[in-house]
Parts: sequence; C-alpha cells; structure tokens
Amino acid sequence: MFDTLRMKLWQKKQYIPDIKNAPIREQFRGLPILNNSKCNSCNICVNSCPTGAISINPLKIDMAKCTLCGKCKNLCENNAIEYSNFYKLAADSKEKLVVTQEITSEEYYKRAIEVRKEIYSIFNRSIKFRQVSAGGCNGCEMELNAVSNANFDMGRFGIEFVASPRHADGIVITGPITKNMAYALEDCYKSTPDPKVVILCGACAISGGVFQESLELNREFLDKYKIDLYIPGCPVHPLTFINAILDFIRKK
Repeated sequence: MFDTLRMKLWQKKQYIPDIKNAPIREQFRGLPILNNSKCNSCNICVNSCPTGAISINPLKIDMAKCTLCGKCKNLCENNAIEYSNFYKLAADSKEKLVVTQEITSEEYYKRAIEVRKEIYSIFNRSIKFRQVSAGGCNGCEMELNAVSNANFDMGRFGIEFVASPRHADGIVITGPITKNMAYALEDCYKSTPDPKVVILCGACAISGGVFQESLELNREFLDKYKIDLYIPGCPVHPLTFINAILDFIRKK
C-alpha cells in the first residue's frame, strides 16, 4: 500500500485536467492559415499536394483531403500557407472542412459543429463506439488506442470504445474503405442498434486520402448512409478526436 501511495505522489496527476484547452506542441500542424494576397498563382502547392486538397484563386485547403504533410508550406516561397497548432478540426459537414483566408481558428470552431437536439438528449452523458478499421494503415487506429490511456482518459467523459456493435451507439470508421472491408463495415452498421451515429475519422475515411484513386476501394457505404461527424487528420490526434466527440454530444 505504501508503495502505491509513493508512486501516486511521484507521478501526481497523469491525466490532462482541461481536455478542451489542453496545450499542444508548437510544431503540431493543425488548422492552416492562408494569405491569398501572398499567393502568386504559381501552382506549386497545387501540384505538390498528394491528395489534391489545395486550390487557388482564391487559395483554399480542403481538410477532408489534407494529410497535414506540410509540403505546400515548405514549397511556398511567399509564405502564403502556414499551419497553426489549432487542433479542434472536426465538422458536421464536408463543406465546413474547406479553409479559406477569411476563416480564423475561432470562426472555424464556432461554425464547425452544431449540436442537434436529438443527439444531446440521447447521448450527452454517455456514448459508446465500435471502431472499424476499413483498410487503414493503422496510424489513426493507434491514435484512437491512445485516447483511453492515462493521459487523455476519454472514459471519464462517458465516451468509450466497445468490442461489439450490439453494445454501441455508433461506429467510428478509419481507413479508405477497401473492397475487402465494405461488407464487414455494412454488417457492423446494421448490427448497431438505432438510434446510431456514424463518424469518419482521418483523411482516408473522409475522402480516401492518398488512396482515393485506388481501384481496390469500395466507398458505396458513404452514399447510402448519413455521416454525422467528420474528424480530419493523418493521423487524427487524440485531442482532436476527444474534443470532436465532446462538441458533438454536448458543446456549450
């Protein structure tokens, strides 16, 4: 017992006390900051982007496709593209994921997720997910494993991953959805009781990411069922995921 108490005193609080305002490294690439007046339409950023996330005239970045690789920033001689470390990137529609010069981090966050009355009334205290890796590289999957560790401790907010879709309130999809996983994904969806939510996590799930042109994908699932939340990233940071879910079920 004394060893346990000594360990607790030495370790202090391992969890992040304020998850909604948690600090993050300055080097973290989050929401892009665009300056259209510095863009000379050279197309270097457009041609260098591996997922086609950038367009010009005016300068825009689609976070649905962006892998946050930073190649555009490194190649832009005029510094028209920078990256902040703002990590609250989720939105409830793909249209809201498009970043322009006019959108600051505060404006992006304010409009990104609107809490629906039915979501708040049913899930505001607790929500359980079945996570489906639909052909992912395991990057997002590893980060989602981290959300329940001692640092992030997602379970304290009533948010948990469960082993069976029968016990879930919704599914979290990672990966570009390959042909081999298309049936399993739909089976998981149908096995989840109603009412349920569907969340796309990571650039691959939202747009196909770097695999979007692959002939081995089958993304028909996204055309058949409503998607409730989009969480960008490659991979998605645990703070991005947890804040997205908290905002989705009880944003104030």
